[in-house]
Amino acid sequence: MDYMLKKRLKAVIFPTRCPICGAVIFPHEDFCAACRGELTEYSGNFTVWGADGFTAAYEYNEKISPSVILLKRGVKGNAAYALGKALAERIKGTEKMSAVDVIIPVPLYSADKRRRGFNQAELIAKEVGRIIGVEVCCDFVVKTRRTSPQKTLTRRERRINLRDAFDVEKPEIIHQRRVLLIDDVCTTGSTLIEITRLLRRKGAAAVYCAVCCKTPEINTNP
Repeated sequence: MDYMLKKRLKAVIFPTRCPICGAVIFPHEDFCAACRGELTEYSGNFTVWGADGFTAAYEYNEKISPSVILLKRGVKGNAAYALGKALAERIKGTEKMSAVDVIIPVPLYSADKRRRGFNQAELIAKEVGRIIGVEVCCDFVVKTRRTSPQKTLTRRERRINLRDAFDVEKPEIIHQRRVLLIDDVCTTGSTLIEITRLLRRKGAAAVYCAVCCKTPEINTNP
C-alpha cells in the first residue's frame, strides 16, 4: 500500500498531530504552521573527524525538543515522520550525500533495544531511506557493549566511553560503498566519530553523517 495512503487511512482513527504542540494537522504535514515557523534550520559548520561530510536538519533548542523527546520515548506519533522528512530534504540538497549506496542508523546495545522496543535512529533512517530511495541496513553495525550515558561525560570521557563499543557484522557489504550514518541528535560528535572510524577501517569508500538536530557548541573540558 502507498505510504501516504496508509498514513491518511490511519489518520481517520488516529488524527495526525504536530509532534511539538499536539495540534491536529493533515497526514502529509510534518509540523503545524505555527511550530514550523519557530524552528531554526541548522546553519553551522560542524565537522565529524574522518567523515566526508556532516549535516543536520535543525539546531537543537527548546522549540524542537518536544518532538525529539516524543521520538526518544517511542510515542507512536508524527515525530519520526516529521524529523525524518526534514532530514531527508536537507540530504537531498547535498549532492554527494543523496548519492550514497546505503544508510546505516547509529545502533543501540541489543539488550537496551529489546528493553525499549525500538531504536529512534532506525525510525529516522527508515523515513530518510524511503524518501531519498536508498537502502537502510539496520543490522550491519552493532553496539557490542553497554556504555555510560554520554550526556554526563566530558569530551575526552565520551571518546573513552565509546572506544571499541561498535563492530561491523558484514564488512563485505560496506566495502567500497558510500555510507550515510544517521542519528537523532549530535552534541560533540563522539559517537559519529567512533563509528566513522570503524567504517573507514572496514573499507567504506566514503562516510557521511546526518542528524535531525545539532546542539549548540558547548564547552567540554578535555
